Amino acid sequence: MIRVIVVDDHPIVRQGLVATLADEQDFEVVGAASNAEEALELVERVQPDVVLLDLELPGMSGTQAIPRLAEISPSTAMLVFTAYESDERVLDAVRGGARGYILKGATAAEISDAVRVVAAGGTALAPAAAAHLANAVRAPRGAGPLTPREREVLALIAEGLPGKQIANALSITERTVKFHTAALIRKLGAENRAQAVAIAAQRGLLTP
Repeated sequence: MIRVIVVDDHPIVRQGLVATLADEQDFEVVGAASNAEEALELVERVQPDVVLLDLELPGMSGTQAIPRLAEISPSTAMLVFTAYESDERVLDAVRGGARGYILKGATAAEISDAVRVVAAGGTALAPAAAAHLANAVRAPRGAGPLTPREREVLALIAEGLPGKQIANALSITERTVKFHTAALIRKLGAENRAQAVAIAAQRGLLTP
């Protein structure tokens, strides 16, 4: 019996995953969490075989939680289940200790198969995620052009706007602003927002 915990902040998605996995005769869903903090506590207590984990969580992100979960329960396999498939996201998750990376939109059979694969010690990567991982491994830190949205976020950071105001200006969530900020900082090879602006200015990436 494969013991599974589901971690997702959207109740409908979380409940759907629990129901999907509970239908499998070789699975036992032993818990569900809506954020990383709950997941850490639950994993420490239950020690499941697999954690099916979203990356976009309130507070601590799934990417940040993966190595901490692995430290708490080394025998537990981390399986990412997310809508995000950028090179950086896939690489960060795998580097953190994830054994699998599947995308929302996968069928019930694909999700169940991925759980079985990682529970058995294998690696389960959606084709798109595998391609992104290959790209990320080939590309050095700081490589890759900024996307149009990342350039917009960078320009507003350069103006001194905080995350909330950037989110309002671009009609996106603060969480999305954080995602784009982290991505552009990595691509520029910077350590923080201020350094990213300085590097971008040197490279002529900021529009006067």
